[in-house]
Amino acid sequence: MSAIVVNEGLIHYEALGRGRPVIFLHGWLGSWRYWIPTMEELSAKQRTYALDLWGFGDSDKPGKNYSVDAYVKLLRDFMDKLGVVHPTLVGHGLGGVVALKFAAENPGWVDQVMAVSAPLAGEAINRPLATFSGNGDSLIKLMPKRARFPEIELELLKTDVLAVAESIQSVMLSDLRPILPPLTIPVLLVYGTNDPFIKPPDPKWLRFCDENVRAISLEGAQHFPMLEEQNKFNRLLKEFLDAGGDLSAIELKDEWQRRLR
Repeated sequence: MSAIVVNEGLIHYEALGRGRPVIFLHGWLGSWRYWIPTMEELSAKQRTYALDLWGFGDSDKPGKNYSVDAYVKLLRDFMDKLGVVHPTLVGHGLGGVVALKFAAENPGWVDQVMAVSAPLAGEAINRPLATFSGNGDSLIKLMPKRARFPEIELELLKTDVLAVAESIQSVMLSDLRPILPPLTIPVLLVYGTNDPFIKPPDPKWLRFCDENVRAISLEGAQHFPMLEEQNKFNRLLKEFLDAGGDLSAIELKDEWQRRLR
């Protein structure tokens, strides 16, 4: 186990492989651990990092700093401490929101962003998550049956439910739609067609974006495509990493549906 200490406390992370840096950011349900299969797949060519946000996994649980802005600061502190420059950010759910906002607020720091199952606006969060209060609500009960992976369920026991509830409310007050058009780096938005928690963006939300922003859905996937459709997801991520600035180079395969654009 690896950890660094910043002003707010201890941040747990794991690193694997060598090469261009990729930072993985988890979502509301789970921790760094469900990224392991993808990190192993990329480790021959990429230096991969996965960290636990405040309140999750083995990072500190201070009972505060559970907002999107606090997590954006955490990511910047993490990169500063480890000297990670020009990474690709891959964020899931809450982590996708953090990745997109970080890229918008820190021009030149990030080369690419893949945001998976990330709500671009509060209205994109469906009722099961939107109504989670943390007051006696069970995180396990939120899990779809197809997402009962040990990598997720074991880590949920470590989660501060306040971190889930407060970060959901923070995201519901956020609106990422205005920050997408100014971004000049490649951005790939990935959604499962059967996600019970997050709605994909309305096509009109992306009409002002340039060719560097794309949205793709994975047919049949729910909220955790990196585990539910592991091979498809890993192939897509590899193509994204290899595409550089030309997202048109990502081949549209039968199992992917390009949506919105």
